[in-house]
Amino acid sequence: MELRQLRYFIQSAETLNFTEAAHFLHISQSTLSQQIKQLEDELGMLLFDRVGKRVRLTEAGKLFLPYARQSTHDSESGRHVIEDLKGLQTGVLNIGVTYGLNTLLTPTLIAFSKQYPNIKIIVDFGTSEDLLEKLKHAEVDFILSFSQAEEKNMFVTQPLFESRLSLVFHPSNPISKKKSIAVRELAGIPLVMPAKGFTTHRFLIDVFRKNKITPDIKMELNDINTLLQLVETGNWCTILTIAAIKGRQSLKTIPITGIDIKRQASITWLKDVYHKKAALVFTEMIQKQMK
Repeated sequence: MELRQLRYFIQSAETLNFTEAAHFLHISQSTLSQQIKQLEDELGMLLFDRVGKRVRLTEAGKLFLPYARQSTHDSESGRHVIEDLKGLQTGVLNIGVTYGLNTLLTPTLIAFSKQYPNIKIIVDFGTSEDLLEKLKHAEVDFILSFSQAEEKNMFVTQPLFESRLSLVFHPSNPISKKKSIAVRELAGIPLVMPAKGFTTHRFLIDVFRKNKITPDIKMELNDINTLLQLVETGNWCTILTIAAIKGRQSLKTIPITGIDIKRQASITWLKDVYHKKAALVFTEMIQKQMK
């Protein structure tokens, strides 16, 4: 069997849709089906039940899936070991970052690139949910986020720092006269908020529900930079961690009283796989920056 076939099988098993899997893998559906069939022939066992246009894992497929994942992870680990023998003189570093931590990433990108100019860096911004999926498929080497991965058998998390959620506004906004704001007062403030899919969104919706608050949310956006540009007009406020607005000199924050709303920033790795040297060096530089 080939690693390519294992990757095709894993993607198909996770989507349970050959069309979607083929699209994700950038191959034709006929190629995917053919490779899956060859893998099944070699194993002498069906991995999928085909029911019309739908597929589902057979018992053999369910048993084979964790071994297929481990094989692909081991292969990637072996490749990274060989790259690391070259002493960080070549290679690619793939970093996943949630939007709320992009300003903290920049200084480390500059310092790392200066010290290791031959390492190519690819930064992938996204929501915590999206990035965890990419980490699961080894599309990124690690992620920086405010999310705590629930699948402890698959991920390991290193804490970075805590950052309190605060009300963010422009000095021209009437709220600027306040030194703090009670959680119940948030109901009367026009807000622009991170969209669904952001952990901050889920966290705040839960806070509003527990405190029986109906927030005045005017807009939800999946781009933090655009969101902050809207706040800079003075027409709206938002709720983000102080870390998310680092470098935005035009914006101010005040604490929200009545609740403890700290968020834990962290580095998340795929568990039980080789961590390439470039990734370890980069995360060490991030941690030193936080001290």
